[in-house]
Amino acid sequence: MLGQVHDDLDFATDAQPEQIIKIVKPWADNLWLIGIKFGTVALGKGQLKIEITTLRSERYEDASRHPVVAFDSGIELDLSRRDFTVNAMALELSTGDLIDPFHGQDDLVKRLLRTPLGPEQSFLDDPLRMMRAVRFVSTMGMDLSDKTREAIRQYKGELARVSSERVRDEFSKILTGREPSKALRLLIETGLSDEFVPEISRLEVTQDPDYHHKDVLEHTLLVVERTEPELALRLAALFHDTGKPDTKEIIEGKVTFYNHDHVSAYATKKRLRALKYPKAVIDEVYELIYQHMRVYTYRMGWTDKAVRKYIRDAGDLRAKLNALIRADCTTKNPRKMNQSLRVLDELEERIIELEAAEETAKIRPPVDGNEIMEYLGIGPGPLVGEVMRLLLEARLDGDISTKEEALELVDVWAKDRGLKG
Repeated sequence: MLGQVHDDLDFATDAQPEQIIKIVKPWADNLWLIGIKFGTVALGKGQLKIEITTLRSERYEDASRHPVVAFDSGIELDLSRRDFTVNAMALELSTGDLIDPFHGQDDLVKRLLRTPLGPEQSFLDDPLRMMRAVRFVSTMGMDLSDKTREAIRQYKGELARVSSERVRDEFSKILTGREPSKALRLLIETGLSDEFVPEISRLEVTQDPDYHHKDVLEHTLLVVERTEPELALRLAALFHDTGKPDTKEIIEGKVTFYNHDHVSAYATKKRLRALKYPKAVIDEVYELIYQHMRVYTYRMGWTDKAVRKYIRDAGDLRAKLNALIRADCTTKNPRKMNQSLRVLDELEERIIELEAAEETAKIRPPVDGNEIMEYLGIGPGPLVGEVMRLLLEARLDGDISTKEEALELVDVWAKDRGLKG
């Protein structure tokens, strides 16, 4: 109905799962039965992803994190358990007739989210639907009905019954949607964010009457909007200032947040672990936040060594880090904005010059670990790593370039260690 091409098809049938498997197994390219206890048989055919589900109802028992499923035989009952009316529609395949008992087509035109039954029952049956509502605001530009919004406020605590993984997946989709700030405002307004990312609502810093500074929440939402919809980058944008409430001080009449980047990075790592994000994502977000203020010291005068160290520390994240830093420039003062962006422009130009001149990314010490062991007469171990790090630093700093110079430095190191006379 939205005119969007997709390859994800859902079917409902009164056939039991065992019957479905018998019918589709000879035809499907692949078959997945992980959801069979919930009545769902998943299969692949060419590029199509297909789920076939026995007509059913499901609900959460009190304090349970897993739904209880009952198989039924009526399509209207099956549709009534859908999250919202815009999803509570079906096509009868043999006739092509639209089955729309809850007026989902009208709501789709209005971009309005209502639940087929009362929102209280819907959210109690599956609390994750509250997150899905916010996700549709972000990804599809939907709005909530007043009853839906109020029910989220009332039942937000029920989200504790949902596994961290399911909450995480919805949150990721919210962040990478086309209207993330609108959705994030909704999370905060309804109190839903307090249930799984309480740091976000704390960003709404009230201005002091005598010390003017921009609202950290508004700044954060703008930074999120200014980044590309890539998960790690959006997570970093959202959490990059979460350490500010804990580091806020007033020094000589100015509001300061010293070391908020480090505090934010550590707190974010803890939160993302609780949400069960993959380690690779957590590490990437941590580094982006930890380093996002570093470039602002460039105007104090970086040596080539400092620039090389920035290149090395940023590594493969340099493009994302620079994107985050650019997005973080949200001042309404054109002079300050241009000044901040100019610093980053100058740094990037200098990096290009250094890489072109020295091929920084390919720089290696003139000798390898095996040569060091042979030269010093030692075996594998931490001493070899210590020497190689020393040589790499010296190579990056331009202090050595040949094997002879490298071994002379090794001699000095070994003498200090008492390994050579």
